[in-house]
Amino acid sequence: MIKISVIKQTNYPVSSAQIKKKLRAYFVKNGIISPAEASVAIVGEKRMHDLTGKYLKDNKRHSVLSFTPDENKDKFIFPPDGMIHLGDIIVCYPAAVNEAQKEEKLIEVKVYELIEHAAGHLLGFHHE
Repeated sequence: MIKISVIKQTNYPVSSAQIKKKLRAYFVKNGIISPAEASVAIVGEKRMHDLTGKYLKDNKRHSVLSFTPDENKDKFIFPPDGMIHLGDIIVCYPAAVNEAQKEEKLIEVKVYELIEHAAGHLLGFHHE
């Protein structure tokens, strides 16, 4: 079982159920078959700016961030629950809306594309 938590900073009109379903399918397609968990947060521009400044030390506008457990600066000790802790994904909803409009896509489609991109990073897939 792959547990996906979806947290929305406000009531952004994206389906948490669809995000969970699609993200579980993505992880399974990429070889995650053991019990695992990941979280997705849908946030506003201010929260994303705060996270970017704190963790990336820059002021660039990011539409999505991802953090694996080993990127945590504190010494994280995995609990003995047998669960693979994949990490956290943060999507800036207003940035996703902007990108969706420019690309002439549905907002929910763009949000999921960003989530899938970040999920790839959690699995170790990186781009140049």
